[in-house]
Amino acid sequence: MASIPFSLGETDQVLVEEKYATRIFTLNRPNQLNAVSFPMVSRLLELFLACEEDHSVKLIILKGKGKAFCAGGDVAAVVRGITQGNRRPGAIFFRRQYILNYVMATYSKPQVSILNGIVMGGGAGVSIHGRFCVATENSPFAMPETALGLFPDVGASYFLSRLPGFFGEYVGLIGARLDGAEMLACGLATHFVLSEKLSLLEDALYKADSSDPVVISATISEFSLAPNVKEKSAFHRLNIINKCFSCKTIEEIILALEREAADKDDEWISSALQSLKKASPTSLKISLRSIREGRLQGLGKCLLREYGLVWTIMRGEINKDFFEGCRAILLDKDKNPKVHGYFYSFLYLVLCTNILFCVLIETFLPLFLLFRWEPAKLEQVTEDMVDRYFSKINDEDWEDLDLPRRSNIPPYAIAKL
Repeated sequence: MASIPFSLGETDQVLVEEKYATRIFTLNRPNQLNAVSFPMVSRLLELFLACEEDHSVKLIILKGKGKAFCAGGDVAAVVRGITQGNRRPGAIFFRRQYILNYVMATYSKPQVSILNGIVMGGGAGVSIHGRFCVATENSPFAMPETALGLFPDVGASYFLSRLPGFFGEYVGLIGARLDGAEMLACGLATHFVLSEKLSLLEDALYKADSSDPVVISATISEFSLAPNVKEKSAFHRLNIINKCFSCKTIEEIILALEREAADKDDEWISSALQSLKKASPTSLKISLRSIREGRLQGLGKCLLREYGLVWTIMRGEINKDFFEGCRAILLDKDKNPKVHGYFYSFLYLVLCTNILFCVLIETFLPLFLLFRWEPAKLEQVTEDMVDRYFSKINDEDWEDLDLPRRSNIPPYAIAKL
């Protein structure tokens, strides 16, 4: 593997193995649940581009070390930069991450992502865009960004909008947690394999010695099964989801769910309503529009739009939910913060431990119910405010996301563009 260059810095964040014509990349930040850092995403991009040019490589396997595949993006450096008035580190991180997502989606060789552990946020970005995603019984999945004042990114406006019916809007807006069986049922995963068979699967993939997606799929299928989706799964409520989440606005979605709640004694509906009402109103409206636009766009345009949204959020000129919390905990200059004081403790934990906050949200969910979003109500988030997030950026520091030109794109990937 002499053709694969080494990054400057922390190359051990991605472990590399060579087995026959297969290259195995293992995300190696187990103490941070393999959260995507700048060194990690840079190394992955190097490896993928180098292996694409290496004719001896036929297959890429991507997996995570420890109990997580990848729990999202490590935003500690991003928030530190924002509080110091420097958005550049965050912009560079997101730019590199989105380029990696695009390269994976248009990759000329099969990528098999083995999702044997937590998959959230950025973890979805480095897996779902590849050719094959193997879920297991240990694959909790979520895109929890609306509860954090953000929005589902890493190309989520593309892949969520292509789930059955309006299931993607449901998953993205309320941050629904899915298991491996649900991932397979809705199309986020291509296969389901019990974790006890993963070592046998990997060995079979090495010995298959093929870059033919048909051969790879058949090999995985030898170890796959079709698990039953649990009775209480939201996927069994697709009719209600389609009826409610197809509505044009967040307000109409909530009204539709409230009507369903009045007619049915269903805990799932109450839970969905609670999640929507506790999420950032601005984030909900941005996310819905982003996913809806994604339905009509290719992946490249989705990533370009999402990069603009991230940049606007980092500017903090329209909505300061995220910015105010970071500034208060780091600089202690805000005597009247826009979020509840518990958020400071939460951010302090994130920044001091580098643990990804989209994972901690489950542990600290009761604290998040005390958020004081600004604006606090959906009706206060005007159409003009939302339009500003999607408008052309006029900022001297702004640089367009320059997606690389790709060649030898396989037929299945061309459809994404």
